[in-house]
Amino acid sequence: MTGGQNMHVLAKELNETLHGTIVDAMLSDVGRRMFFPKGVVAQSAEAGKKATRFNATIGMATSGGQPMYLSDIYHQFTDNAFKPSELFSYAPGGGDPALRALWKEQMIVKNPTLQGKTFSLPAVTSGLTHGLQMMAQLFVQDGDTLVIPNLAWDNYELIFAHQTGASIKTFDLYTAEGGFNVDGMREVLAGIPDKKARILLNFPNNPTGYTPTKREMQAIAEALISLAEEGMKLMVLSDDAYFGLFFEDDSAKESLFSLLCDAHPNILAVKCDAATKEDMVWGFRIGFITYGSKNLSEEHYDALNKKTLGIIRSTVSNCDRPGQSMLLKAMRSGGHYESDKLAAKVEMERRYRTLKEALKKHEGNDLLKPHPFNSGYFMAFDCKGSAEQLRRHLLDNYQVGCINIADVTLRLAYCSVECDRIAELVDIVYQAAGEAWN
Repeated sequence: MTGGQNMHVLAKELNETLHGTIVDAMLSDVGRRMFFPKGVVAQSAEAGKKATRFNATIGMATSGGQPMYLSDIYHQFTDNAFKPSELFSYAPGGGDPALRALWKEQMIVKNPTLQGKTFSLPAVTSGLTHGLQMMAQLFVQDGDTLVIPNLAWDNYELIFAHQTGASIKTFDLYTAEGGFNVDGMREVLAGIPDKKARILLNFPNNPTGYTPTKREMQAIAEALISLAEEGMKLMVLSDDAYFGLFFEDDSAKESLFSLLCDAHPNILAVKCDAATKEDMVWGFRIGFITYGSKNLSEEHYDALNKKTLGIIRSTVSNCDRPGQSMLLKAMRSGGHYESDKLAAKVEMERRYRTLKEALKKHEGNDLLKPHPFNSGYFMAFDCKGSAEQLRRHLLDNYQVGCINIADVTLRLAYCSVECDRIAELVDIVYQAAGEAWN
């Protein structure tokens, strides 16, 4: 069922709704064929509202109106903390509606620029990586171009190039002065022949820990809007995995999504974020996808949501129920939700400032040049020698684990190093560099 004549009628209806929009321009062939079937899940949801006598739809064993369960699992939770249905039942395809609504509400609190703007209800994904993979399926295919900085998470290449066949173009993340390279980004985008591209930006950046300044973030948005005004169609993906971990006053504190979600009809803005780092629930695998573009109506968002639900249905079916229930309970009524998050941020900032101080001791050492960093979990060195050789030397001789990227960059995750050990770590890394490359 790949040809247009064989396309499912529901997919055709969604495509007709989206016709002429930026979503229509960006959809991949898979995205065009995608729809949310009126099958088991949809019929079960309908029955859940109306089937008060018998509900013989979903494949879930129940007793007394609750899912059956293993007592050895249920009794690990505090008595009466959760109903069995909040832990063992299937979650709706797009996620718990209450969690989705609350995440959107909190998104506006964290990004005040979003106040009064129209954008989609976030859909729950099985972690942020799953969200990116869904975007690759829906919007990217062989022949398309994805633009990313030259210092970026290696998983982007796996997801967007090796799965979809798209080509990846890069630009230098930094200018010679150490700021975000807005001109380089714009030049690469403007040079794409078909005047249509996807760009993926991650702030705070992995691996470097860099977030643009407020002025730079505004310049990024203005550069993208100017390209859109020139007729270029853009999908701008904001990977906000480390959102909130900002340690300097002049760093941009809002997502790029907040500047672009209603900026221009030729820009489809997508916010990929997660509770993973924001709420320190790494193993829960709860991410969110949110869409925004000028002139998209609720009908458009509904059609796009149905295509997104179709991708979820055809990959993981639905996402983790107990994790969503626990997160929702903490956000709604947790007595320590905000204070625990603040304490973690304070500790990360303390480690950040300790690291900055420890690096001063080694200023002028040309073997390892720290890339500018001001946020997040990481910092990275530009290596004069082989980063892989240094990584192996550190591991074999000092029992220190670091990450090599493309044999030219060494990443330190200072988030996982106790504050009083950071200076020792820095000294060892520089000492090892001298041994490995001299």
